[in-house]
Amino acid sequence: MIAYIDGKLTYKEPAYVIVDVGGVGYEIRISLQTYSALANTEERVRLFTHLSIREDAHILFGFLDPDEKRLFMDLTSVSGIGPNTALVMLSSLSSGEIRQAVTAEDLRTIQGIKGIGAKTAQRAILELKDKFRKEGMLGGTLLSPLANAAKRADALAALTVMGLPRPAAEKSIDLILKRDPDIALEQLIRLALR
Repeated sequence: MIAYIDGKLTYKEPAYVIVDVGGVGYEIRISLQTYSALANTEERVRLFTHLSIREDAHILFGFLDPDEKRLFMDLTSVSGIGPNTALVMLSSLSSGEIRQAVTAEDLRTIQGIKGIGAKTAQRAILELKDKFRKEGMLGGTLLSPLANAAKRADALAALTVMGLPRPAAEKSIDLILKRDPDIALEQLIRLALR
């Protein structure tokens, strides 16, 4: 397995780049997230890679951020989502937006991605929502699980008792905790109600 490619960026397009490593040019498919974050050509770059081996081709997929690669791997683990579809998803939405849509069970947002139908969107939500919630991941950053787990659970219970839909309450709580992990429970509930 090729974990990463480190070399000089010699060519850049929205769909792929070529990285020169010791005189060998590696063509690496990328998402628009990675494309926007990459510097101009002739700069040194390190891309975290995944090698997809098919009967007819060996294709390298590259990501500037290891978190984007992790999300790519999670997406490709879903039945019906291959590497190219996962790359389209990462090009259409940011990593945080994808995690947020899956965690909030936002079928409409996921279906809005080109090539994703209702069944595939439902399958992605079904297979990934618990994993994302369990990891406490939102926007690529870990919410400190031990410190915030009880606070999050208490706030969620309070908000659902007040009549807020569970997915909306979870989304609000996670966004607030991401910005301020040390927030008091009462303040967290107040902000989530806005």
